[in-house]
Order: sequence, then structure tokens, then C-alpha cells
Amino acid sequence: MTVLVDAENVRRSRWPNLSRGELVEAVRDWAGETGHPVLIVFDGAAPEEAPDLVGARGSADDWLAAHAGEYAPYWLVTTDRELRERAGGGGERIVGGGAFLRELGY
Repeated sequence: MTVLVDAENVRRSRWPNLSRGELVEAVRDWAGETGHPVLIVFDGAAPEEAPDLVGARGSADDWLAAHAGEYAPYWLVTTDRELRERAGGGGERIVGGGAFLRELGY
């Protein structure tokens, strides 16, 4: 089950916001512990080139809405209501950004 993460939405789900690097490290640690493959999708360029990171040329929301079905069934991690409607159809589980950060230990 691939976990699709709306990176900017999740980063900004707490104050102070997590840095991109903090989010990537925490999600990778969580993925290693749970065995879930993850895809962390960023607005614009990803912080590094890696198979688990996607830099959307436009918005991460548009990328997730267009490509989520390729990973069905999947978990979608976002608090964005519009994205949940656009990309949530093939999602087995939709998790809010704040809840996911708590799962990551924040």
C-alpha cells in the first residue's frame, strides 16, 4: 500500500512548520518501521533527487490528483479538502496532515 504525502500541506500542519528535510527524514523513518512505500510530493522542485520524492512542475495537488490512481489502492495524506475530493477516489485511507505528523512523533 503506497502512502502518497502532500508534503507542503503536511509540513504546515503544525507550528513551527517542519523543514522539508525534517519531513523527508521523518517520513522515511516511518516508512522503514511500517514497511509502507511512500511517495512525498512537493510543490516545485523536490529537496533532492530520490525515488521516493516527486517535485511537481506545478502544484503537488495537481500532480496527486492526476497520478494517484496509478498507485491504487493507496493512502492519501493531506488536510486539503479539495484534494481529498479530487484524488481520494482510489484511496483506501485518507489521513489528515496533523494526524500524520503525530504518527511521525511530532
